[in-house]
Amino acid sequence: MRYQPNPHFMRLFELFTSAPDSIGANLQRELGEAHSDTPLLVATGTDLVLFPGGGHPPTSVDFRKGTRGFFEITAVSHLGLAIPYLARLRQLDHPSCKKDARELIAQCRVVQDFNSVSYWRDEVAAAAWRGREEKIADLVDYTCATTADFLERAIENPKLLDFGYLRANLLEGDGPEAVPVSFNDMMAATFALSALDSVYRSLKWLHEQSIDWARLMVLVVGSAGRPSAGLTWQSNNVCSLLYEASGRKLDPARLIIAPGGPTIELEKLADSAAAARIEALYRKFWYSSLSSVEMSRLMWPDYPGFEKRIETAPVVEDDTETVDAMPVVRSVDDKRAIVTRLRYVMEDPGAQIATAGMQFVLDQLSANGNRPELVELPGFTYTTYPTSNRK
Repeated sequence: MRYQPNPHFMRLFELFTSAPDSIGANLQRELGEAHSDTPLLVATGTDLVLFPGGGHPPTSVDFRKGTRGFFEITAVSHLGLAIPYLARLRQLDHPSCKKDARELIAQCRVVQDFNSVSYWRDEVAAAAWRGREEKIADLVDYTCATTADFLERAIENPKLLDFGYLRANLLEGDGPEAVPVSFNDMMAATFALSALDSVYRSLKWLHEQSIDWARLMVLVVGSAGRPSAGLTWQSNNVCSLLYEASGRKLDPARLIIAPGGPTIELEKLADSAAAARIEALYRKFWYSSLSSVEMSRLMWPDYPGFEKRIETAPVVEDDTETVDAMPVVRSVDDKRAIVTRLRYVMEDPGAQIATAGMQFVLDQLSANGNRPELVELPGFTYTTYPTSNRK
C-alpha cells in the first residue's frame, strides 16, 4: 500500500504553512498590505514593469525584443556560429549539410542586396546607433559576403571546414589565408551593438521613473533564454542593469530570481482592474519568498546573518586556463576577455547568451551619463570593415 501521512499530522502541517488561512499565509498577507506603497519592479525575459504602489498605474518598457534592429543584428551575429556548426555537421556526415550551406549562402546574398545605410538609419533608426549606421552597413555586407564566399569555397574544398583552418583563418583571423576582419571581432561587435541599444533604452526608462531604490522590491520571473540560464545574480543580466541604474543603491537581498514565477501579459495592464489583480499577485509572490527573512531576524538576532554579496568578476590573463564566472572586460581591446565571454556563455548552461556583450557597454553607459555616442564597442569602434558602398 502506498504511504500516506496521517491526516492529523497533515492538518498540523497545514495550520502553519500550506492552507489558504494558515499562520504563514496570514503573515504574508499582512506584510503585503503593510507595504502596499512600496515600489515593485517585475522583470521578465523581455520587459521591465514598475508597479509604483499606492494604487498608481504600472509602467513598462520592452528591453529585448522591442530593441530596434535586435533580430537583424543578431541574425548577422549568428553567421559566426553557422559556419562552425555546418563544419560539425559535416564531421557527423549529416545528409543536409550541403543543402543547409547553400540555403545560407542564398540568404546571405539576399540580405546583402537589401542591406543599406538608409535601412539602418531610416527604418531601424535605433537611437543608440545614431551616427554608426554606415559602419553597421559595412559590417553586415562584409559578414554576409564573407560567409557566402567561404561556404561556396568550402563546398568545393571541404578542408576549409576543418576546425584548425576555421579557427586560424575565420575566427581568429591570424592564419595565412585569414579574412580581413576576424569573425571573433564581428561577433564581439554585434553582441555589443545589441547590448548598446537595449541597455541605453533600459537605463533611460529607469532614470525617468521616480524609484526609491533602497526600498524597491524586485522580482525576476520567467525564462531568460535557455531554461537553465540566469538563475543567479551573477548570471542574470537584469541584476547588474538594475544595480548600476540605481547608482548601486539597490539592496541585492530585495531582488528575487524566480523562473517559475507568474508571467505578465502586458496587454492586460491597460485595464486598471486587471492591473491591480496582477500587482497583488506579484506582491504576494514577493512576500511569500521573503517573509521568513523578517522572522529570522526577530528570532535569532545574535547569530550570524545572511548577506547577499556581489562577487567580483574574474580577470583573464595570458596564462588563464579556466574561469568559473563571467570575466570582466578591462578595455575595448581586451580581446582575450571578450572572446572568453563568448565561449563562457556557450559553455555554461547557466549563462545568458546576451550577457556576453553587456557588461563593458553597461559600465561605459553608467559612467558617462547614458550617452551611447561615447561608448567604445569591441570589434567595432577601432575596427575597419571593408566599405559596402550601399547607401
